[in-house]
Amino acid sequence: MSGVQVITVAEGDGDQRLDRWLRRLFPHVSQGRIEKMCRKGELRVDGGRVKAATRLEVGQSVRVPPLPDADHKPAVVKHRVSDADAKMIQSCVIYKDDHVLALNKPHGLPVQGGSGQTRHVDSLSEALRFGYDENPRLVHRLDKDTSGVLLMARTREAAKGLTAAFRHRNTQKIYWALVAGVPTPYLGEIKTGLVKAPGHGKQGEGEKMIAVHPSEVNDTPGAKRAHTLYATLYRVAGRAAWVAMEPVTGRTHQLRAHMAAIGHPIIGDGKYGGSGQENLGDGWGAQLGGIISKKLHLHARGLSFEHPETRKPITITARLPDHMKHSWDTLGWTEDLASDDPFEQLR
Repeated sequence: MSGVQVITVAEGDGDQRLDRWLRRLFPHVSQGRIEKMCRKGELRVDGGRVKAATRLEVGQSVRVPPLPDADHKPAVVKHRVSDADAKMIQSCVIYKDDHVLALNKPHGLPVQGGSGQTRHVDSLSEALRFGYDENPRLVHRLDKDTSGVLLMARTREAAKGLTAAFRHRNTQKIYWALVAGVPTPYLGEIKTGLVKAPGHGKQGEGEKMIAVHPSEVNDTPGAKRAHTLYATLYRVAGRAAWVAMEPVTGRTHQLRAHMAAIGHPIIGDGKYGGSGQENLGDGWGAQLGGIISKKLHLHARGLSFEHPETRKPITITARLPDHMKHSWDTLGWTEDLASDDPFEQLR
């Protein structure tokens, strides 16, 4: 065991979570042990009790209690990224400079590990170093079955800047979806609050959100305000529509739950689509039938942000995944039919 240590947060290590900072210094210490040390008050910052998620600032003093030696921890089997997976994830890169990297994340690939998930973007990030010593860092998330632009930071400073930009909503994200029925008015906003359904697990694919009327958000425990802009771009009679969405807030499953809340669930969304039944033109049911894929038709089309180093505006767009491209071809649509910013009138 080591003795008690007091470590000062160095330049370049500020604005990151305590648990992540500690695990960089002591990679053999488990997350569970860190949280236990916080609960017992053994791990302290500037003499005060803290949580694992507490964000550190440069110059703060962290009291670290005695830790087991690295030799005492059972050896962890590190899964090497296979050549096939390395080639696959590298083929997803759609933007790269010295600070920032962006992927067109495939449908069905989780961003991070969950229950039993070992193959995800985070676990494959070693293949995205491109000569750097460290793996690129995730700065935001997409659902497993949502495809499209996923931004990563190649340096710690870039991660700090981009994380702050997402936290303070200094980014603009535009999503495309195929939805059941045709939303009216064609251009509008949804402000329905969201709360986690009872009995559903931790944040992620197991979770389900329930819509709450804006006037009831304050009186509903756990409910959070949510705000989505939407624009109906093209339609197929009354059966389906190509919709662009911009999440003003960033709640779990926000776009999926919001579209279902106005009666137009996203095609392929069995969780929020009422059922797997085919849509009969009444704006309900998560499938269109025929040759339209049963996969979720939700795609992070574009992401605009200020570059963390150059401060120049950057916009990255991602092409549709194969199953959505097939649906667009079937319905007679092409990607260039959509304007760059369908929400200009709402700004």
